[in-house]
This record gives sequence, structure tokens and C-alpha cells, in this order.
Amino acid sequence: MDTQLLLEQAERLSKVLTPGDLDHTLARITAAAVEVLPEVDFASITILHFDGRLETVAPTDELLWGVDAAQYELQEGPCYEAAADSVHVISPNLDGDPRFPRYAVTAVAAGIEAQAGIRLFDAPKSRGALNLYARRPGAFGDFGALGVLFQHQAAMAIEYAREIHNLQEAVRTRGLIGKAVGVVMERYKLTDDRAFAFLTRLSQDGNVKLRAVAEQIVRTTSNP
Repeated sequence: MDTQLLLEQAERLSKVLTPGDLDHTLARITAAAVEVLPEVDFASITILHFDGRLETVAPTDELLWGVDAAQYELQEGPCYEAAADSVHVISPNLDGDPRFPRYAVTAVAAGIEAQAGIRLFDAPKSRGALNLYARRPGAFGDFGALGVLFQHQAAMAIEYAREIHNLQEAVRTRGLIGKAVGVVMERYKLTDDRAFAFLTRLSQDGNVKLRAVAEQIVRTTSNP
């Protein structure tokens, strides 16, 4: 793929992959994969959770629920391997691919002839991969630089969405703890510092997060 075409695709991706909240961002990534990447008919994202559970999110077509579920159940297929083990898995011809003999039967029956899996992110509690599906056998044989570009842009969008989520959560938590401190100050006639220390001690003694302690105090005040 020539440099000019890559630059054009990069510009399109920067416009298409405008991050918002995490769910919106993941949905935009799969929609953009179908729109921007050649040969892609369908796309979904697999998330491998820290407890080993596999989950499909943002599929662009209903048929992917069954196709992805088959890979999870069989522990076989590009989608499963990209989430669990490998960074990139490409199968231009699923029918006859010796790596996925059982899954290929399900995929081909659903009209999927070629597939690619691309790792998008690694987080402390989850790992995610983009699943690309094609009806035409032989697809993704020349995925190359465009696939790497898309992976990079998508990973950046996800990271930005995560930062926004974490920031919103921090602001929400700070406000919640502030309310709880105010309740304790009024209830027990304590200063600000002593009220916060009181909440902290409850958190430590009960081995419960400070946010959860604050939620409980605010809830009991709102619902006496």
C-alpha cells in the first residue's frame, strides 16, 4: 500500500474514531473497520476478562453472536487466539485451515470464509481483540500496513476513552466522599479532617473501599 493511500486512511480514521465513552468508542471501532478496511464485511470485539470470561461487544451484525460464541466454546479460532494468546491471527481461508478444523465448520456455515484477529489492548483486568470477518475466501492476505495503522488508531481511541472514564469516576467519587464527610461532620460534630479520618478508619477496619463506605453513609442518610 502506497504512502499517500496510508495518509488518506489515517485522516479518515482520525475523523471516524472520535472517542467518547468506552461503549461508544468500541462501537465506532467496529463500524469503522467495516467502513474503512477493505474486504471486511463484519466486525466485533472480544474482551477477555481477568476471570477468564470471554465477551463479545459491539458486533456489526447479529450473526456474530453465534460465530464468536462458537470460538469461545471451542477455544479455537482467530477471534479466540487474538484475545487469549497471539497479537495477530489471520486466516484467509478458514475452510481447510488446519489450525481451526472445528470452528471452520461453524464459520463457513454462517457464510464466513476468511477472518483476522488483532489485539487492541492489554489492561490489568482485561484484554481486547478486534475480530474481522469476510465472506470472500482469500481476504486479508495483504492486510499489512493498513491493519497496523487501524490497530494503532483504535488502541489510542480506547486509551483516551478509558482516561475519560477514569476521570469521570474520580470526580464522582470525590463528590461522593465529600458528601459523606459532610454527613459525618454534622452527625458527630467533627471537624473536616476528623470526619475524613473516621471514614478512612471504617474503610480500613472493614477492608472495604472508601467509596463503598461513603456510598453507604450517604444512602442511609437519604433513606432513613
